[in-house]
Amino acid sequence: MATTTAPSLQLSPLPAATGRAGLTGAIRSEFTKLRSVRSTYWTLLALVVLSIGLGAAISAGAAADLNAHPGDKSGFDATAVSLFVFFEFGQLIIAVLGALAITSEYSTGMIRTSLTAMPRRGVVYAAKAIVFTGVTLVTTMVTAFVAFFVGQAIMSGTGVSAAISQPNVLRAIIGSALFVTVVALFSFGIGAILRHTAGTITTVIGILFVVPIIVQLLPDTLRWDIMRFFPDAVTRVIASTTGDTNPHLWSVWPQFLVTVAYTVAVLAVGGFLFRKRDA
Repeated sequence: MATTTAPSLQLSPLPAATGRAGLTGAIRSEFTKLRSVRSTYWTLLALVVLSIGLGAAISAGAAADLNAHPGDKSGFDATAVSLFVFFEFGQLIIAVLGALAITSEYSTGMIRTSLTAMPRRGVVYAAKAIVFTGVTLVTTMVTAFVAFFVGQAIMSGTGVSAAISQPNVLRAIIGSALFVTVVALFSFGIGAILRHTAGTITTVIGILFVVPIIVQLLPDTLRWDIMRFFPDAVTRVIASTTGDTNPHLWSVWPQFLVTVAYTVAVLAVGGFLFRKRDA
Protein backbone atom coordinates (compact mmCIF):
# COMPACT_ATOMS: atom_id res chain seq x y z
CA MET A 1 0.00 0.00 0.00
CA ALA A 2 1.46 3.27 -1.07
CA THR A 3 1.66 6.16 1.34
CA THR A 4 1.76 9.83 0.49
CA THR A 5 3.79 12.39 2.35
CA ALA A 6 2.54 15.93 2.56
CA PRO A 7 5.18 18.42 1.55
CA SER A 8 6.55 20.39 4.47
CA LEU A 9 5.88 24.10 4.47
CA GLN A 10 8.83 26.37 5.01
CA LEU A 11 8.26 30.00 5.86
CA SER A 12 10.73 32.54 4.69
CA PRO A 13 12.58 34.09 7.63
CA LEU A 14 11.80 37.66 8.64
CA PRO A 15 14.55 40.19 8.13
CA ALA A 16 16.67 40.76 11.19
CA ALA A 17 15.82 43.81 13.26
CA THR A 18 18.26 46.62 12.79
CA GLY A 19 18.93 49.81 14.70
CA ARG A 20 17.39 50.94 17.95
CA ALA A 21 14.02 52.43 18.65
CA GLY A 22 14.64 56.15 18.82
CA LEU A 23 13.21 59.30 20.31
CA THR A 24 11.47 60.37 17.08
CA GLY A 25 9.33 57.26 16.96
CA ALA A 26 8.57 57.53 20.67
CA ILE A 27 7.45 61.14 20.21
CA ARG A 28 5.09 60.14 17.40
CA SER A 29 3.69 57.37 19.57
CA GLU A 30 3.18 59.63 22.58
CA PHE A 31 1.53 62.32 20.47
CA THR A 32 -0.87 59.73 19.09
CA LYS A 33 -1.73 58.59 22.61
CA LEU A 34 -2.21 62.14 23.91
CA ARG A 35 -4.52 63.24 21.09
CA SER A 36 -6.53 60.01 21.13
CA VAL A 37 -7.74 60.59 24.69
CA ARG A 38 -10.88 62.69 25.05
CA SER A 39 -9.80 64.12 28.39
CA THR A 40 -7.02 66.00 26.58
CA TYR A 41 -9.50 67.92 24.45
CA TRP A 42 -11.92 68.57 27.29
CA THR A 43 -9.21 69.85 29.62
CA LEU A 44 -7.65 72.14 27.01
CA LEU A 45 -11.11 73.37 26.02
CA ALA A 46 -11.87 74.17 29.65
CA LEU A 47 -8.62 76.13 29.88
CA VAL A 48 -9.40 78.17 26.77
CA VAL A 49 -13.07 78.81 27.51
CA LEU A 50 -12.60 79.70 31.15
CA SER A 51 -9.55 81.90 30.56
CA ILE A 52 -11.15 83.85 27.72
CA GLY A 53 -14.79 83.78 28.80
CA LEU A 54 -14.40 84.50 32.49
CA GLY A 55 -11.55 86.89 31.73
CA ALA A 56 -13.87 88.82 29.42
CA ALA A 57 -16.52 88.96 32.15
CA ILE A 58 -14.00 90.32 34.67
CA SER A 59 -12.77 92.87 32.11
CA ALA A 60 -16.36 93.99 31.48
CA GLY A 61 -16.94 94.39 35.21
CA ALA A 62 -13.72 96.39 35.56
CA ALA A 63 -14.71 98.62 32.63
CA ALA A 64 -18.11 99.31 34.16
CA ASP A 65 -16.52 100.15 37.51
CA LEU A 66 -13.99 102.49 35.90
CA ASN A 67 -16.70 104.32 33.97
CA ALA A 68 -18.64 104.77 37.20
CA HIS A 69 -15.58 105.79 39.23
CA PRO A 70 -13.07 107.55 36.93
CA GLY A 71 -10.80 108.27 39.88
CA ASP A 72 -9.86 104.59 40.05
CA LYS A 73 -8.05 104.77 36.70
CA SER A 74 -4.80 105.85 38.32
CA GLY A 75 -2.46 102.87 38.45
CA PHE A 76 -5.02 100.55 36.84
CA ASP A 77 -3.33 97.57 35.15
CA ALA A 78 -5.54 96.50 32.26
CA THR A 79 -3.16 93.73 31.19
CA ALA A 80 -3.21 92.03 34.58
CA VAL A 81 -7.01 92.21 34.70
CA SER A 82 -7.45 90.51 31.32
CA LEU A 83 -4.95 87.76 32.20
CA PHE A 84 -6.00 87.23 35.81
CA VAL A 85 -8.18 84.16 35.23
CA PHE A 86 -5.65 82.63 32.86
CA PHE A 87 -2.62 82.61 35.14
CA GLU A 88 -4.46 82.18 38.44
CA PHE A 89 -6.99 79.48 37.58
CA GLY A 90 -5.47 78.20 34.34
CA GLN A 91 -2.70 76.60 36.37
CA LEU A 92 -5.29 74.52 38.22
CA ILE A 93 -6.87 73.25 35.01
CA ILE A 94 -3.59 72.50 33.29
CA ALA A 95 -2.34 70.68 36.39
CA VAL A 96 -5.14 68.16 35.85
CA LEU A 97 -3.94 67.49 32.31
CA GLY A 98 -0.36 67.22 33.53
CA ALA A 99 -1.41 64.54 35.98
CA LEU A 100 -3.43 62.62 33.40
CA ALA A 101 -0.63 62.73 30.84
CA ILE A 102 1.52 60.42 32.95
CA THR A 103 -0.79 58.67 35.44
CA SER A 104 -3.58 57.53 33.12
CA GLU A 105 -1.42 54.75 31.68
CA TYR A 106 -0.77 53.39 35.17
CA SER A 107 -4.48 53.31 36.02
CA THR A 108 -5.31 51.37 32.84
CA GLY A 109 -2.21 49.19 32.80
CA MET A 110 -1.26 50.57 29.38
CA ILE A 111 2.15 51.52 30.73
CA ARG A 112 3.24 47.85 30.58
CA THR A 113 2.37 47.71 26.89
CA SER A 114 4.19 50.99 26.24
CA LEU A 115 7.35 49.78 27.96
CA THR A 116 7.20 46.43 26.18
CA ALA A 117 7.07 48.21 22.82
CA MET A 118 9.79 50.64 23.90
CA PRO A 119 11.99 49.17 26.67
CA ARG A 120 14.18 52.27 26.80
CA ARG A 121 12.37 53.95 29.65
CA GLY A 122 14.37 57.15 29.56
CA VAL A 123 13.34 57.68 25.94
CA VAL A 124 9.67 57.04 26.79
CA TYR A 125 9.75 59.53 29.66
CA ALA A 126 11.51 62.16 27.55
CA ALA A 127 9.04 61.67 24.69
CA LYS A 128 6.08 62.07 27.01
CA ALA A 129 7.53 65.28 28.46
CA ILE A 130 8.40 66.73 25.05
CA VAL A 131 4.99 66.04 23.53
CA PHE A 132 3.14 67.33 26.56
CA THR A 133 5.29 70.47 26.70
CA GLY A 134 4.72 71.23 23.04
CA VAL A 135 0.94 70.82 23.18
CA THR A 136 0.65 72.80 26.40
CA LEU A 137 2.93 75.63 25.29
CA VAL A 138 1.06 76.18 22.02
CA THR A 139 -2.31 76.14 23.79
CA THR A 140 -1.27 78.49 26.58
CA MET A 141 0.39 80.98 24.23
CA VAL A 142 -2.68 81.19 22.00
CA THR A 143 -5.01 81.43 25.00
CA ALA A 144 -2.95 84.17 26.67
CA PHE A 145 -2.89 86.36 23.57
CA VAL A 146 -6.60 85.86 22.85
CA ALA A 147 -7.54 86.57 26.47
CA PHE A 148 -5.47 89.76 26.36
CA PHE A 149 -6.94 91.08 23.10
CA VAL A 150 -10.51 90.27 24.11
CA GLY A 151 -10.06 91.95 27.48
CA GLN A 152 -8.52 95.07 25.96
CA ALA A 153 -11.28 95.31 23.37
CA ILE A 154 -13.85 95.26 26.17
CA MET A 155 -11.97 97.91 28.18
CA SER A 156 -11.17 100.10 25.18
CA GLY A 157 -13.80 102.66 26.14
CA THR A 158 -12.27 103.32 29.54
CA GLY A 159 -9.19 105.11 28.25
CA VAL A 160 -6.82 102.84 30.19
CA SER A 161 -6.75 99.77 27.98
CA ALA A 162 -3.30 98.42 27.14
CA ALA A 163 -1.59 97.96 23.79
CA ILE A 164 0.83 95.16 23.09
CA SER A 165 3.51 97.70 22.17
CA GLN A 166 3.46 99.27 25.63
CA PRO A 167 6.28 98.47 28.09
CA ASN A 168 6.07 95.09 29.84
CA VAL A 169 2.80 94.05 28.13
CA LEU A 170 4.30 91.46 25.80
CA ARG A 171 6.43 90.15 28.67
CA ALA A 172 3.31 89.74 30.81
CA ILE A 173 1.46 87.79 28.12
CA ILE A 174 4.35 85.47 27.26
CA GLY A 175 5.41 85.13 30.90
CA SER A 176 1.90 84.09 31.95
CA ALA A 177 1.80 81.42 29.24
CA LEU A 178 5.24 80.14 30.24
CA PHE A 179 4.21 79.98 33.88
CA VAL A 180 1.09 77.92 33.15
CA THR A 181 3.18 75.59 30.95
CA VAL A 182 5.76 75.11 33.69
CA VAL A 183 2.99 74.34 36.19
CA ALA A 184 1.73 71.67 33.79
CA LEU A 185 5.20 70.10 33.76
CA PHE A 186 5.39 70.38 37.55
CA SER A 187 2.18 68.34 37.77
CA PHE A 188 3.58 65.91 35.20
CA GLY A 189 6.66 65.36 37.36
CA ILE A 190 4.58 64.84 40.50
CA GLY A 191 2.48 62.35 38.55
CA ALA A 192 5.59 60.40 37.56
CA ILE A 193 6.54 60.20 41.23
CA LEU A 194 3.13 59.25 42.65
CA ARG A 195 1.68 57.32 39.65
CA HIS A 196 -1.84 58.08 40.89
CA THR A 197 -4.13 60.67 39.29
CA ALA A 198 -6.13 61.78 42.33
CA GLY A 199 -3.04 61.82 44.53
CA THR A 200 -1.15 63.92 42.01
CA ILE A 201 -3.91 66.49 41.59
CA THR A 202 -4.39 66.74 45.37
CA THR A 203 -0.66 67.20 45.94
CA VAL A 204 -0.32 69.90 43.29
CA ILE A 205 -3.35 71.80 44.60
CA GLY A 206 -1.95 71.57 48.11
CA ILE A 207 1.46 72.93 47.07
CA LEU A 208 0.21 75.70 44.78
CA PHE A 209 -2.96 76.82 46.58
CA VAL A 210 -3.39 75.47 50.11
CA VAL A 211 0.10 75.86 51.58
CA PRO A 212 0.42 79.52 50.44
CA ILE A 213 -2.87 80.30 52.20
CA ILE A 214 -1.58 78.74 55.41
CA VAL A 215 1.65 80.73 55.16
CA GLN A 216 -0.41 83.94 55.04
CA LEU A 217 -1.18 83.37 58.73
CA LEU A 218 2.48 83.82 59.67
CA PRO A 219 3.86 87.18 60.89
CA ASP A 220 4.75 89.59 58.07
CA THR A 221 8.47 89.54 58.91
CA LEU A 222 8.54 85.78 58.31
CA ARG A 223 5.79 85.33 55.74
CA TRP A 224 7.41 87.06 52.78
CA ASP A 225 10.83 85.56 53.41
CA ILE A 226 9.16 82.18 52.95
CA MET A 227 6.76 83.15 50.16
CA ARG A 228 9.45 84.18 47.68
CA PHE A 229 10.65 80.57 47.67
CA PHE A 230 7.21 79.15 46.82
CA PRO A 231 6.57 77.94 43.25
CA ASP A 232 3.42 80.08 42.93
CA ALA A 233 4.94 83.36 44.15
CA VAL A 234 5.58 84.53 40.60
CA THR A 235 1.82 84.92 40.03
CA ARG A 236 2.02 88.10 42.13
CA VAL A 237 4.41 89.76 39.67
CA ILE A 238 4.21 87.92 36.34
CA ALA A 239 1.38 89.94 34.75
CA SER A 240 2.13 93.35 36.26
CA THR A 241 2.94 96.07 33.73
CA THR A 242 2.73 99.18 35.92
CA GLY A 243 5.75 98.48 38.10
CA ASP A 244 3.51 98.19 41.16
CA THR A 245 4.82 94.80 42.28
CA ASN A 246 5.27 93.28 45.70
CA PRO A 247 8.47 94.72 47.21
CA HIS A 248 9.07 91.52 49.18
CA LEU A 249 9.42 89.39 46.05
CA TRP A 250 12.10 89.29 43.40
CA SER A 251 11.56 90.71 39.94
CA VAL A 252 9.63 88.70 37.35
CA TRP A 253 12.28 86.43 35.80
CA PRO A 254 14.26 85.61 38.98
CA GLN A 255 10.95 84.79 40.68
CA PHE A 256 9.94 82.70 37.67
CA LEU A 257 13.18 80.73 37.96
CA VAL A 258 12.04 79.58 41.41
CA THR A 259 9.06 77.87 39.76
CA VAL A 260 11.33 76.43 37.07
CA ALA A 261 13.71 75.05 39.73
CA TYR A 262 10.88 73.19 41.48
CA THR A 263 9.73 71.80 38.14
CA VAL A 264 13.18 70.62 37.07
CA ALA A 265 13.61 68.92 40.45
CA VAL A 266 10.35 66.95 40.32
CA LEU A 267 10.90 66.06 36.65
CA ALA A 268 14.34 64.70 37.50
CA VAL A 269 13.05 62.65 40.45
CA GLY A 270 10.10 61.44 38.36
CA GLY A 271 12.42 60.41 35.53
CA PHE A 272 14.70 58.53 37.89
CA LEU A 273 11.81 56.63 39.46
CA PHE A 274 10.24 55.99 36.06
CA ARG A 275 13.41 54.15 35.00
CA LYS A 276 13.99 52.24 38.25
CA ARG A 277 10.56 51.09 39.43
CA ASP A 278 8.49 48.21 38.10
CA ALA A 279 5.62 49.20 35.85
